[in-house]
Amino acid sequence: MADSSDSVSVDMETMSLDGKEHLIKIGCGSVSVVVFGDPDKPALVTYPDVALNYMSCFQGLFIYPEAFSLLLHNFCIYHISPPGHELGAAIIKPDDPVLSVDDLADQIVEVLNYFGLGAVMCMGVTAGAYILSLFAIKYPQRVLGLILISPLCKAPSWTEWLYNKAMSNCLYFYGMCSLTKELLVMRYFGKEVRGNSQVPESDIVQACRRLLDERPIPNVLQFLEAINGRPDITEGLKKLQCRSLIFVGENSPFHDDALHMTSNLDRRYSALVEVQACGSLVTEEQPHAMLIPMEYFLAGYGFYRPSQFNVSPRSPLSPTSISPELFSPESMGLKLKPIKTRISVDI
Repeated sequence: MADSSDSVSVDMETMSLDGKEHLIKIGCGSVSVVVFGDPDKPALVTYPDVALNYMSCFQGLFIYPEAFSLLLHNFCIYHISPPGHELGAAIIKPDDPVLSVDDLADQIVEVLNYFGLGAVMCMGVTAGAYILSLFAIKYPQRVLGLILISPLCKAPSWTEWLYNKAMSNCLYFYGMCSLTKELLVMRYFGKEVRGNSQVPESDIVQACRRLLDERPIPNVLQFLEAINGRPDITEGLKKLQCRSLIFVGENSPFHDDALHMTSNLDRRYSALVEVQACGSLVTEEQPHAMLIPMEYFLAGYGFYRPSQFNVSPRSPLSPTSISPELFSPESMGLKLKPIKTRISVDI
C-alpha cells in the first residue's frame, strides 16, 4: 500500500468488507461481536442505539468511501451488539437475568479481555453512547477516546421516560407494529428524511423499518428498559481525561442532552459538532458531516486518512482543507473547537 513518498493509495478492493462474528460467552449470557479489519491494528469499538445493530446503525458511515478509508486504514473494528440484537439472535428467555446499564458496560471489559485488547477507541450512538461513556467512567484506563453521536448522560426526563414507556407497552402488547416503528424512526431520524404527505420518506428510513422487523421483541424490550432506568453520570464525566468528539443532529430529540454532556466534559479534551437538518442517527443520515471532524480528531492520536484514495479523492487530510479557525494551541495537539456544520439538505 505504501511507497517511498508520504502519500498512500488505498484500493477498496484490497480491504475486506467481510466481518467475522464471534459469539462470546460471558458471566451473564453471551455477546455478539463482529470484527472487521486487521487485528494487529488499534481497536475501534462500536455500540448501537436501541433496536439497532452495526448494520442498521453504522453501515452508512462505514460504506462512505472517505470514512471507510480513514477508519479501516487505522483500526480493526469491533462491532458489539446489545444482547440479542445481532442478526438471527435467539429470543431472551423470561428467566434470563435482567441486565442493567452497569452490566452492559461491564460486558465490554469482558469482550476486550476475550480479544486481548488494551485501551480502545469507542464510537456509540445515543443509548450505545451512554453505555460507552459509562464504560469510560468505570474503566478509564481501557479508553483512548470517545466518538459519541447524539449521546445521553442524564437520567431520563419525564418526557423521555413516558415516551420510552409508551414504546415498551407497544412492543409488549403489539410487537414491532407500525406505531412502534414510527416511535423508533422519530427517535433516529430528522423530519427531512422521514417525509410527509408531499415528500416520501427516504430510502434509509425505509431500510431501517425493514431491519426493525428482524429484532426479537423481548430483546429490544430489555435494552430499552435498561436505558430507561439509567442513572445520571454527569459527575463522572467531569473526571474523564480521554479526548471526546460529540456529534448531534440539531433536530435530534437528544440535542439538549448532547449540549449538557459537552458542557460537563473538560473543554481541553472535547469538541462538539452540531449537524444541521439532521436527527440523532448522524451515522446513517449525514455520514459525510462526520468525516473532516473525525480526521482532525484522530490526527491528534497520530492516525490519518491516506492522501490518495482512488475511489473518491475529495477532502484529503491537509491543513488547507479545513478552516484554521478549528485549531487552537491547547494540549490536544490538533484540537477541534466547538463548531456547527452547515450542511445543505440538497447535498
